[in-house]
Amino acid sequence: MSLYSVGSEQLLDHSHLKPGDNASLLSYAKTINMYRANAKKTNDVEIQCDFAIFLVEAAKRLDESGDPPPPPQQQQQQDLGDDTTTTQSSASAYLNEAEKLLKQVAIRGHSASQYYLANMYSSGLLHKSNKFEYDRAFPFYVQAAKHHHPDAAYRTAKCYEDGLGTRRDKGKAVQFYRKAATLNHPGAMYRLGLAEIKGELGLSSNIRDGHKWLKRSAEASTTEYPHALHELGHLHERGLASIIFQDHDYAVRLYQDASDLGYAPSCFRLGECYEFGRLGCTVDPRLSMHYYGLAAEQGHPHACFALTAWYLIGVPGLMEPSDEQAFAWAKVAAHSPVKGGAHHQGLARAEYAVGYFYEVGIGIEKNMTMAWTYYRRAAEQGEKRAMQRLQSGDAPSAAEQTAQMMMMDQQQQPAVYQSSSASTPPALSPPHSNSSESSLSTNSSSAAAGATTTTTHPHRHSMQPPQQRPTPTSSSSASVASSRSWVKKWKQKLNWTKSRSSSSPSLV
Repeated sequence: MSLYSVGSEQLLDHSHLKPGDNASLLSYAKTINMYRANAKKTNDVEIQCDFAIFLVEAAKRLDESGDPPPPPQQQQQQDLGDDTTTTQSSASAYLNEAEKLLKQVAIRGHSASQYYLANMYSSGLLHKSNKFEYDRAFPFYVQAAKHHHPDAAYRTAKCYEDGLGTRRDKGKAVQFYRKAATLNHPGAMYRLGLAEIKGELGLSSNIRDGHKWLKRSAEASTTEYPHALHELGHLHERGLASIIFQDHDYAVRLYQDASDLGYAPSCFRLGECYEFGRLGCTVDPRLSMHYYGLAAEQGHPHACFALTAWYLIGVPGLMEPSDEQAFAWAKVAAHSPVKGGAHHQGLARAEYAVGYFYEVGIGIEKNMTMAWTYYRRAAEQGEKRAMQRLQSGDAPSAAEQTAQMMMMDQQQQPAVYQSSSASTPPALSPPHSNSSESSLSTNSSSAAAGATTTTTHPHRHSMQPPQQRPTPTSSSSASVASSRSWVKKWKQKLNWTKSRSSSSPSLV
């Protein structure tokens, strides 16, 4: 059974229960035996709940190590006085024991146990085929919510709204959202804010109340729930009625706060602002690529495609053009699912661009078979240029396709091109405004590792709002004459590439 289906947001933080630096002095199995014995001696529900969660962590450890489970007839030995005795158990045995113990504690009204058990069911952790068991999770969410558990109240509301484990009921969804919101749950306050503004969940539109809920959610925002910051930034870009005023400076600060929490859409929006000089931001290629990079590391397709443009044209004094990196990021964008799009469909413009790169030979060897494959993918999503290219009649013959596929099998592609799922273009390190050196790194890193340092939040009473926006470097300001200079350079670049193949289409 795979245990990776349980998201980090569904597991409580029990890192303090993991073995320490001196764990080798006592076997992991014997540690569990000692913990089990101590948990049985006490009636403390907190200790018993902690032990159950420790068992789940132990099951994850077994699953990750790949150790084979013991035979079913082999029982755990409880003799703590025998130092040579080791406790062996499969991951499923640990999970079953944890489930049994959590049920016993949950019956006694322990909300944390009820919530954790519900998460185990809803994530499919206790099902042999990892099926999400919302019908078993829902009653425990309700019980924990009645004991004033904020996350449980929020998940109960989600179950009522989406019909997970129960029938849809907008009225009860609002009821539990309000309960979670009164317990300061940022996700619940965000959902209520949207519902009030848009008139959803059976509520009448009330912009003033919706704005209040969004502001409260922003004040309590976390890495798991940064959405209200972004939504408020979007609203203050335009203003709404006479209640939400237009304030571009404030909108940028909100986007920056959300980006500090790792929210990809806010990172992408800031990348646009510093690329085109929007919302009063000064054009700064370094900051633009930095924020695009933060979003792209999380698979944001539009950010990946924006990096394609930057790498295609380069930035004088900052970065040389790289057709190879342009191709790599375009391919990532073409394989990154677009929100609201069909399953597993990437960005249509990126799919067309990858087809163009394959046809012309930009950053990759020419391959008409692959070009037409990506043109078809883009055309399926309504990309007109791809449709026109497919209708041009220049498609490779079946024999040419077979020959090219055989050639691809024989050739070893560079690592960055091997597959869309395995290839990860180089990450972008955070920019340093006081340095004229390039901040681009060729080492791959995760989104968490490449996140910006936490800055102050404009709403939190314990913190002061940022005094000013990041200022562009002198070298980057001098390298870009205007906010549209990159467009001209990209067109020049494409005109140059068109000379390679006079029959090739244009990207712009």
